[in-house]
Amino acid sequence: MFRFNTKECEWFFEPRNYLIEEDKVEIITEPNTDFWQRTYYGFRNDNAHVLYVTTDEEYFSFTVKTDFNSTALFDQCGLAIYQNSENWAKACIEFHDNNTSWLGSVVTNHGYSDWATMDIGSSVKSMWYRLSRRGSDYCFENSFDGINFKQMRIFHLFEGAKEINFGLLACSPSKNSFKATFTEMKITDCLWEEHKA
Repeated sequence: MFRFNTKECEWFFEPRNYLIEEDKVEIITEPNTDFWQRTYYGFRNDNAHVLYVTTDEEYFSFTVKTDFNSTALFDQCGLAIYQNSENWAKACIEFHDNNTSWLGSVVTNHGYSDWATMDIGSSVKSMWYRLSRRGSDYCFENSFDGINFKQMRIFHLFEGAKEINFGLLACSPSKNSFKATFTEMKITDCLWEEHKA
């Protein structure tokens, strides 16, 4: 099984300020950074920070713990698959206001983004995520304690059948900036069990 080696990762949209260690990554987001394509809002944003690895491994799970001090509308911290501007997916918490944040995911196929959310308290400043892959099908899960994971979304990527780029996501769509910290990064055999009819 391959490893998520932070020292060998590459950047999509590299921030000016960050720290990369073997077992920890810190990102200070740049203002006006985001991923979104067309749907409802009409705009096309394509400059969120993603520290990624590339793999053609078709069956695996990637787990990471995130800590963040977001304070502005739509500040995001989580994980992402990024193939190109029109084909990608992300799972993250997005800050809304002092009472509410959105735990959600966005899947973008062929240039149109699809956003699914649920409300959580804005006091939540830590979250574990798990991305699992089975071919070109994927599953996002989240956990409040790093032990008990719940399914967020099952999805398909039309441009995600072979080699993929995936990793750590942070961005600030407004004029804000915040620190996102990523730890407990590990890749394992696929923990998303095969469905048998």
